[in-house]
Amino acid sequence: MTKYIVRRLLFSIPVLFAMVLASFLLIQALPGGPFDTVGERAMPEQMRLIMERRYGLDRPLPEQFFSYLGNLFSGDLGPMLRMSSQTVNDIVAQTFPVSIQLGLLAMMLGFGMGVPLGIIAALRHNTIVDHAATFFAVAGVSVPSLVLGPLLILIFGVNLQWLPIAFWGADPPFILGFLPRPTLEFWLHAVMPVVTLGTGSAAGVARLTRAGLLEVLNEDYIRTARAKGLRERVVIVVHALKNSLIPVATILGPYLAAVVTGSIITEQIFALNGMGRAFLSSVNGREYFLLTSLNLIYGSLLIMGNLMVDILYAWLDPRIRFD
Repeated sequence: MTKYIVRRLLFSIPVLFAMVLASFLLIQALPGGPFDTVGERAMPEQMRLIMERRYGLDRPLPEQFFSYLGNLFSGDLGPMLRMSSQTVNDIVAQTFPVSIQLGLLAMMLGFGMGVPLGIIAALRHNTIVDHAATFFAVAGVSVPSLVLGPLLILIFGVNLQWLPIAFWGADPPFILGFLPRPTLEFWLHAVMPVVTLGTGSAAGVARLTRAGLLEVLNEDYIRTARAKGLRERVVIVVHALKNSLIPVATILGPYLAAVVTGSIITEQIFALNGMGRAFLSSVNGREYFLLTSLNLIYGSLLIMGNLMVDILYAWLDPRIRFD
């Protein structure tokens, strides 16, 4: 397994390089530029040329790219073009903790609700419990966060006034830079964004768990385990559940990267200062270095998530070997 992990990490280097190159070139190909306007007025041509020369945007693209790579190896993600008082490192340091807190809590909610619901639905197949769980799964997948978020705000924020409507109420993060302090303010602010982002994933996980467990329960080794006189709980937990979770583990890696960096709609609805919102504003502002750096972070998380999924495969099914 160690050799496999090292080999995968080495193979990820050219993948990341290709992704950074493609991101850098595509972003530079966007129409317009970061210094085309000042507010709502067009920037004077002379001033635009001065600003482009200041940040090296007047140089050839290959020279700009390798200059960015050199700064990247030294830990510098680049300057902010329209906000000279901040750097990309500052923006990432501000937004990454919020996004990863939101993403991890939403993932915990999704898997914490989805797996038990899927198990219960499979064990109560074709009963009212199964139908209710299936209805929840279909409703959760069908209702997007664009609808669920404002609905929660209207009910619990405006009418009942139980929860704050916007912003992320965490104290400065601690422990590895992203784990939240368990304060009442934090949890009150986190409830609606986490439910908005995690409900859809919980429904999807429930459907996958139900389908996987129903398939495994019909296997010969499950009938053999029951014929040996094992208790039903042992048959389900020890023999059936691990193999049925392989489809669920498959979506874990892409889902982790998506909820951490791709929760643009949720962050916009609740005015959260996260990476998804920063990505959207960087597109509008043509922040070339910020866009490229956020794509690099997303790709890195996706690679690490898929590697984690492969490791989970070996744990869930002992027949799977990578060495």
